[in-house]
Amino acid sequence: MLTIISSHFKRFTTLNPYQILVLSFASVILIGAFLFMLPISAKNGVGLSFVNALFMSTSAVCVTGLSVVDTGRYFSTFGQIILAILIQIGGLGVMTLTMTLAILAGKHIRLKNRLLMQESLNLLTFSGVVRLVISIIKTTFAFEFIGGTLMGIRLCYDYGWYGFYLGYWHAVSAFCNAGFDIFGGTTIYRYLTSPIICLTICFLIIFGGLGFSVLSELGMFLRKEEKWAFMSLHTKVVLRTTLVLLLLGVVAIFFLEYYNFATIGALTFWQKLLASFYLSVTPRTAGFTLMNIGQLGHATLFFIIILMFIGASPGSTGGGIKTTTFTVIFASIMSIIRGNKDVVVFNRRLETDIILKSLTIFFVSMAVVVGATMYISIREHFAFIRILFEVVSAFATVGLSTGITSMLSSSSKLVLIIIMLIGRVGVMTFALSLSMKHKKDNVHLPPGKISIG
Repeated sequence: MLTIISSHFKRFTTLNPYQILVLSFASVILIGAFLFMLPISAKNGVGLSFVNALFMSTSAVCVTGLSVVDTGRYFSTFGQIILAILIQIGGLGVMTLTMTLAILAGKHIRLKNRLLMQESLNLLTFSGVVRLVISIIKTTFAFEFIGGTLMGIRLCYDYGWYGFYLGYWHAVSAFCNAGFDIFGGTTIYRYLTSPIICLTICFLIIFGGLGFSVLSELGMFLRKEEKWAFMSLHTKVVLRTTLVLLLLGVVAIFFLEYYNFATIGALTFWQKLLASFYLSVTPRTAGFTLMNIGQLGHATLFFIIILMFIGASPGSTGGGIKTTTFTVIFASIMSIIRGNKDVVVFNRRLETDIILKSLTIFFVSMAVVVGATMYISIREHFAFIRILFEVVSAFATVGLSTGITSMLSSSSKLVLIIIMLIGRVGVMTFALSLSMKHKKDNVHLPPGKISIG
């Protein structure tokens, strides 16, 4: 017996970082599913079925926000707290919390653990990873405390002291880009025109989606410890791309939905602008629903699908192909159109391997989305745009839905569960976790030419 246990342990220790990362998320998901099946998790004393519990746990750990039940009306206080803990674990990352506990216990952080953290946070190097982990914990709790306090003060007018519980709960959900709410029903819709609630949620989403390394550099910049010219190329690309996508989203949604009285058409000019800003922010992998998404026009839904697919930034709480991937591909296309030999961003030449990796992420992500959309389209009777919206929302860990999630069959839910896990850990990490060995090619074959275009 001891020999069998020893052999299994030895096999686990030989897993590569990608496999350990995927298994760590899968383990937490299974624990969360078991807790959601308990009667104590539900207000009516009836726990979720295994498939629904697994779906909710995956959605929470992968900080997606898609839900098969009304979280505010279904879950008890115990269930809501479990949901918030799973969101926090998923947002920070399992490896981040594991390393934090090790640091608090005074243990030495081994090289393998540093490599795991590098992969978990999409870092360029594992140097200084321990300091970054400590900074991540401090930054996360600081944003969640400030955001929760602001929302709690406003919500106290409607809910009394219970408003602070709601404020801090939704601050965790917003900063971790989860998008769950526990107001129940459509109660949260009333806060679409509330600047304090709407803007606080939006800025928590934005900062949570920038990535912790970017937040660290941005903090140094604001404290005047670092100048813009000396900031890393990664940070410059993330900040510029995020700003451009946000502004583009506000303008596009404002005009696309201006006369849609089922969404923002009946609002005042400034309320329309606020609602458009929210609709530009929340597809960036957050998924907070402050209005009926199913009432948006098809053009708006498709535009939001594009925003969701691009997603947040590397090393953040969000998903998608990431802003940096989008920028690299866009810069490569513009370079070819202009006839330039090199791909240049902020006066820096991008290496070929970065371009190839970006293209790989894009096309593998497209393949995952297309495959899942085709399968669910065969299984379900909903409109194609709604199914595509649901799949991209799951893949990009957004959580926005046109209202079809709870009506999907068990097999479709299982497909979305896999999609959410792939979206959270990243398509490259998931693909590499399936490979047993990675060998480098030492032999270069003769070059060949083919006609393209």
